[in-house]
Amino acid sequence: MSEWRLDASSGGQVRVLTGADTGLHALYCSYVRSVFSRADFAAWIGFGDWDANYRAFSILEQDRIVANAALTRMRLILDGEEQLAWQMGAVGVLPEARGRGLARIVISAALDACSDAPVFLFANPKVRQFYPRFGFVARQEHVFTHAFACRPAGANGQSERAPELDLTAKGSRDMIQRLSEHGLPTSKRFAARGYGGTIRWYLDNRLLAPPRIVADDCLVFAQQRGDCLYIQDILSMRQFDLAACIPSLIEQPMTHLRFGFTPDVWWPSARAVRVDPEPDLYLRGMQTRGKHKFPVLAQT
Repeated sequence: MSEWRLDASSGGQVRVLTGADTGLHALYCSYVRSVFSRADFAAWIGFGDWDANYRAFSILEQDRIVANAALTRMRLILDGEEQLAWQMGAVGVLPEARGRGLARIVISAALDACSDAPVFLFANPKVRQFYPRFGFVARQEHVFTHAFACRPAGANGQSERAPELDLTAKGSRDMIQRLSEHGLPTSKRFAARGYGGTIRWYLDNRLLAPPRIVADDCLVFAQQRGDCLYIQDILSMRQFDLAACIPSLIEQPMTHLRFGFTPDVWWPSARAVRVDPEPDLYLRGMQTRGKHKFPVLAQT
């Protein structure tokens, strides 16, 4: 992994926050809650997940963080090759500090720290005119589905539902990290490795149900929505028969699958049925080919 370059030209306004800056973590949590209503970093930080892969480029005024852009170091899988990249997130300015160009300052500082490495981010459609000013290019993501009629486990002599991973048990968080680091990537086309900290952030914020254990070292994150099973992610050290596991993942009959990632590895017959309306993907210093869906649980 490349080291961070921290000589960003920011005129002294930008403070780079790390996991070691414990005295400023409460300010960072306050900033996040003020700008992103559904997000919180307190539990994630409390579990020690703010590691060397995450840094925040912040402007502090009067004991408050008023503007911020964060970077997460990512191991991307792009066209079958692994490469280092950075994902930008938590970009914002407090309402009372807007109109002063502070977003431009923190984004520029973060991009300087990335040097010439690829950078990408996800943002809502309201900012489509903003990020291209920094060299980002918008790229469409797609929704992948497949028809698959199935009944839940327990019928016709089948086994019961797969157990949930007990997130309070010792080693559960380490297991998520280990499988994300060393397991199979969900796609050869456009995916990632090592984003266990991001998955745990979703779990800590109760934005994600615990995964189901379908076999040793095989976790499936899935949510049933009516007659559709939405498979959000798979963490596994090996390939397994996903179709055979589906009855143990559902509570009622289903007719089709949707995937939160490009399913070329786990369900090659799935097809991109439409453009994903949001969030928008922006790329800088990299290109993707074909139709894809970057793993939703790797998005910051």
